[in-house]
Formats: sequence, structure tokens, C-alpha cells
Amino acid sequence: MLGILKLDTQFPRLPGDAGHPGSWAMPVRFRVVEGAVPLRVVRENDPAVLRPFIDAARALVAEGARALTTTCGFLVRHQAALQAAVPVPVWSSSLLALPALHRPGVLTVDAASLGAAELQAAGADPATPVQGLTEGGHLQTALLNNRPTLDPALAEADTVAAALALVRRRPDIESLVLECTNLPPYAVAVQRATGRPVHHLMTLVHERWKALS
Repeated sequence: MLGILKLDTQFPRLPGDAGHPGSWAMPVRFRVVEGAVPLRVVRENDPAVLRPFIDAARALVAEGARALTTTCGFLVRHQAALQAAVPVPVWSSSLLALPALHRPGVLTVDAASLGAAELQAAGADPATPVQGLTEGGHLQTALLNNRPTLDPALAEADTVAAALALVRRRPDIESLVLECTNLPPYAVAVQRATGRPVHHLMTLVHERWKALS
């Protein structure tokens, strides 16, 4: 069983989202970390969230989790601490895929919050190009402000627009990594629009899960 540390959210989670049970090929168990709302984790980077995440991680391991992941790529900030706290693999973020990729770029929910520290926590080049969703746009606002509704068509358009902006700015990019675990429902559209392979949390975790067998 894969244990999933889940942010305290109310926005819709579409198929392909890390918080949707149907996104996973293996049995999963979610544990919501109460109070870990998106703004607190992404923009405020509140250090007080670490302890409840560790407690939730240990609880999932006690329930039989063979590995752990999360529903927020920004938890890579706590990758080392989470891994040190439990005896099973922790894959906190899709950003952990970056070191194995050639000339990658990153799409994130919030470019202002994702900098060298987060990239280095993933073992990646701190100069890796990063592009955020449009500031104040539909999808960013729905996710960060934890709104109860989301328009999938507008969300896809926002994600594709960010991807196209990134490859226009950096045409040397050969692959894309979706930091945000809410973006994978639009991965096919991003790949079609950019012509680049797209990696995200589910591709990373499914690949690493197979290695556990």
C-alpha cells in the first residue's frame, strides 16, 4: 500500500490528480494533515507544518504503507526530514525526477515560491528553468485559495499557456516536470501543445514503486 500525505483542501480533484484514488495503479491510503492548507504550505512555508506531516507519515507506515508520497510538490522542502523520520521510501515531490532528466523545465502553481532552495532539496540544478501559472489566474486562484469549484477547461488552458510560455522563453528545454500535483490531468494537453515529454508525481511514483517489487 502507498501512503499519501494529503493537504487539507476542498478544491475538486479530477482523475489524474494525486489526490484522486483513481490516479493510482496500486492500493493507496490517504491521510489528511489538518490545517495544512495550500497557502500555508506553498507561500508561507510555515515550518510548523513539518511535525504534523511527520506524525501522519509515521501513522501511515504503522498502517502498512510500503512507501509515502504527498499531494504537494512544495513538500520537497521537507524531503530530508520526512525520509529521516520513517523506514520506508519517501517521494515527496515530482521535482525528485529532475536530476535524471536532460534539460528539464518545471511548471509550478506559484513561480514566486519555487526557487533555488526547493530545486536543491530535490537534488536538482538550482538554475533549472521554472514557469508558474498566471498570477491571479483561474487555476492558481482555485488551488492556492482552496476554492470549492474549478472549471476544468479554464484549468487546462491556464496550464497549457504556462507550458507554452516556458518553451518560448527556453526553447532548449527537452522535457517538462509538473511540480503541482493538481496539474497532471492536463499533462496530455501540455505534451500535445509543446511536443515535449511531461513528467509528474504519478509517473515518478509508479516507476519507483515497481522497483520495490
